[in-house]
Amino acid sequence: MQRQRSLLALIVVLLIAAIAVIFTIPIPLGLDLRGGSQITILVKPTAEIKQITERELNGVKSVVEGRINGLGVSEPVIQTVGTDKILVQLPGVNDPEQAERVLGGTAQLEFRKQKPGTETQLLAFQASRLELQAKQAELKKSNDKAAVNKNLEDLQKNNQAIAELFESTNPPLDGKHLQDAYGEPTQGSSNWNVAIRFDQKGGELFAELTKNLAGTGRSIGIFLDNELISAPNVGIEFASTGITGGSAVITGRFTAQQANDLGVQLRGGALPVPVEIAEIRTVGATLGKDSINSSIYAGLGGLALVLVFMVVYYRLPGLIADISLIIYAILTWASFALLGITLTLPGIAGFILSIGMAVDANVLIFERTREELQAGKSLYRSVESGFYRAFSSILDGNLTTVIACAALFWLGAGLVKGFALTLALGVAVSMFSAITCSRTFMFLAISIPSLRKPELFCPNLPGTTASNKTEVAQ
Repeated sequence: MQRQRSLLALIVVLLIAAIAVIFTIPIPLGLDLRGGSQITILVKPTAEIKQITERELNGVKSVVEGRINGLGVSEPVIQTVGTDKILVQLPGVNDPEQAERVLGGTAQLEFRKQKPGTETQLLAFQASRLELQAKQAELKKSNDKAAVNKNLEDLQKNNQAIAELFESTNPPLDGKHLQDAYGEPTQGSSNWNVAIRFDQKGGELFAELTKNLAGTGRSIGIFLDNELISAPNVGIEFASTGITGGSAVITGRFTAQQANDLGVQLRGGALPVPVEIAEIRTVGATLGKDSINSSIYAGLGGLALVLVFMVVYYRLPGLIADISLIIYAILTWASFALLGITLTLPGIAGFILSIGMAVDANVLIFERTREELQAGKSLYRSVESGFYRAFSSILDGNLTTVIACAALFWLGAGLVKGFALTLALGVAVSMFSAITCSRTFMFLAISIPSLRKPELFCPNLPGTTASNKTEVAQ
């Protein structure tokens, strides 16, 4: 009896903790429930790679996954479609243009040295570029497409002219030598910079580059996709050794968003082949709200039917199973929140399915208990044997379900994984609720004299008369 009370105290503590978790930690929702952006990326062949194979497709997918991880999007869905497309779903991302910039950009970084005697030309081209960029912003507001295109051509010519004033190092110092890149704010200014760190070889090349340019008045050209984004000078104090340590800062008057996006692109690396954003679709939250409401109604309706059936058919054990089932639902939902599981519509389906599987364990136990009572055993022995004899069947059934969930999670993708994860977690919690909760409540019930009646556990028990009911209940 003392053991049952200890288990009851444990169940109460877990229940209170689960309720606290549910009200404290919100469960993140997937794209189908929360809304967000869906982007289709088209992978394009080149002169060297004339046909997109699975290798190129997986290479692009790997880079895209790295960039999305940098964005911090929860539960993204990234999967290949056909032979040349990648589908990306970003829950909660309401700015698809930002996602397009990060996912579609090549982010090919290179540090170049300025050619001798080009200092005056560089200043003139940079001033001209600032004027063209300001004019471009004004023209976009006027919706004059012809003027916008003409100014854009002038900008491209200006960028090309600036690029010709620089030359690559030998060997080139480019993005393949990067180990890390991230945005950081500048002191005393609203501008942001991008801090980068090279590997050992990159650090040596950077030290050599800065040593050659220190005190000459010529700049380090930091190019992103062949466009100059920053041109810092190197002080004379670095003429003997260059800037060592393998770290540098890209200054370009970035906003916080631009600096972070650039850091994500640089960390993700260059795409192995060109890509094109084929389609951007925004999924509204309205559809997700309707799906949530429908799922809640379905779940509550199914749960109510199960609860009623258990009480009508199994009487007192059915009522105990209902209490255990409610505890199961609370513990499972708290587990979702505690583990940070992103809930999708298939995930809700897995949760509702696991409710049915949770009550299935109680059905096995109660049927075994009835068989023992009908065999003439006492109520205590029948309940004890019911749990003991049903345990192996419950364990085998749940184990096979978990194996199927593992296969779905390992081989599936996206929403299928969400279904498998929620179902497997539900099955694990159902073992606790069926074996521990139901068992504790059942033994507490038969310890109460007014509830120690066989007809409450097995209606119409054959061969049981008023005179021997007490004997069976002993």
